[in-house]
Amino acid sequence: AAREAMAQAGKTAADIDMVIVAASNMQRAYPAMAVEIQDALGIEGFGFDMNVACSSATFGIQQARDAVLSGSARCVLMLNPEICSGHLNFRDRDSHFIFGDVCTAVIIEAADTATSKDQYAILDSKLQTIYSNNIRNNFGFLNRCDETGIGKPDKLFVQEGRKVFKEVCPAVATQISGQLEGLGIAPEKIKRMWLHQANLNMNQLISRRVLGREATADEAPTILDEYANTSSAGSVIAFHKHRADFQSGELGVLCSFGAGYSIGSVVLRKV
Repeated sequence: AAREAMAQAGKTAADIDMVIVAASNMQRAYPAMAVEIQDALGIEGFGFDMNVACSSATFGIQQARDAVLSGSARCVLMLNPEICSGHLNFRDRDSHFIFGDVCTAVIIEAADTATSKDQYAILDSKLQTIYSNNIRNNFGFLNRCDETGIGKPDKLFVQEGRKVFKEVCPAVATQISGQLEGLGIAPEKIKRMWLHQANLNMNQLISRRVLGREATADEAPTILDEYANTSSAGSVIAFHKHRADFQSGELGVLCSFGAGYSIGSVVLRKV
């Protein structure tokens, strides 16, 4: 994924000086996966891991953007390796079948150094977290020896799906709508919303509230049928698969949401 993103951006390892691994499903506590990937690719500079559950990609984009704007990095490789199989309870018939394994990668850099023929400018990004236990995984090295917890389902993925739907959808729609209003962008100016790929009904409700009408499949594309729920990578896959028709100046919203609760939305303009 990293090499494909670098090739599309026209970048080599020498051009990149920061690596972020932003994902729900971390392989280990330390050393950071980002540092190992940095070494494997021959990138100098620094790297770190971050976990904001299914919102990790948009939060990672924000971190990368901030690093470039502040001057602490020239060019950032942001990765989302999601091996969701590892956190699943295969006895849980409500959730074990809805996930997939994948990795996505994004290059973020200053406009004056970008050479790719397929560039998108970040107009704005907005992050929000609201504490909730309705999506939770208690696995960790601090409780591995607690005999009362060994083999318990809370050490794997657990969620209260109906509560999540009821609470997250309005919050996501409100965030996107408020963000667009703050930018002076009417909803009808948004060509596409690349939303987190967890549930088709969630995305239909969110897009309907933002647009004030039912969104077409083109306006809110779905990749669930092909990739399933790939946690933080889902919205990036939707962007990757459904952006070829964008013309210069057209606008879109990349949005992810999940455990925490967490919501990240990024307004993009095709250069």
